[in-house]
Amino acid sequence: MSHRILPSAQVDPSAELGDGTTVWDLAQVRENARLGTNCIVGRGAYVGAGVQIGNNVKLQNHALVYEPAVLEDGVFVGPAVVLTNDREPRSVDPDGKLKRGGDWEAVGVHVAEGASLGARSVCVAPVRIGRWAMVAAGAVVTRDVPDYALVAGVPARRIGWVGRSGARLTQLPDGTWQCPRTGALYIETPTADAPESTLLTEKNA
Repeated sequence: MSHRILPSAQVDPSAELGDGTTVWDLAQVRENARLGTNCIVGRGAYVGAGVQIGNNVKLQNHALVYEPAVLEDGVFVGPAVVLTNDREPRSVDPDGKLKRGGDWEAVGVHVAEGASLGARSVCVAPVRIGRWAMVAAGAVVTRDVPDYALVAGVPARRIGWVGRSGARLTQLPDGTWQCPRTGALYIETPTADAPESTLLTEKNA
């Protein structure tokens, strides 16, 4: 088994593609990027230099993943999603001179296992998207997203919880949360450093 690269795609010779990975038309994979097995890089998508991508990851059409992003196994990146890498973007320095690569420090987005980023959402680095979290279409993420959180809006705020299936969880009378598709149960607990915030964990996981 091997990978597949469409004729109009650009994949740098130093990039590593795992077995079963496909890079579609007009996509670009930059130098030293690493993609695992069975990944899909959609039409017109961009993978920056040195980006690390796990197994079974889907980058839909025109997704832009700038270095030094890290995408763990099973991540979904919807159409036209942008993962930025510059908190203070400028074309020129204070003296009016064009900025070069060494004039700024790139910061990355880390997307944990199983998380999904909806179409046209933007993740403003540096942020971490938690395991199995769901970012709604068009959301702008400016701070870390907890595991299993459903976030939406500009800026993104948590509006609920989702399970591994992606379905929104419902709360049971005893306070636990349940996936309507799989029946899996989840427990919500306050965080130690910020009691007003909560975390979700899978029961008996």
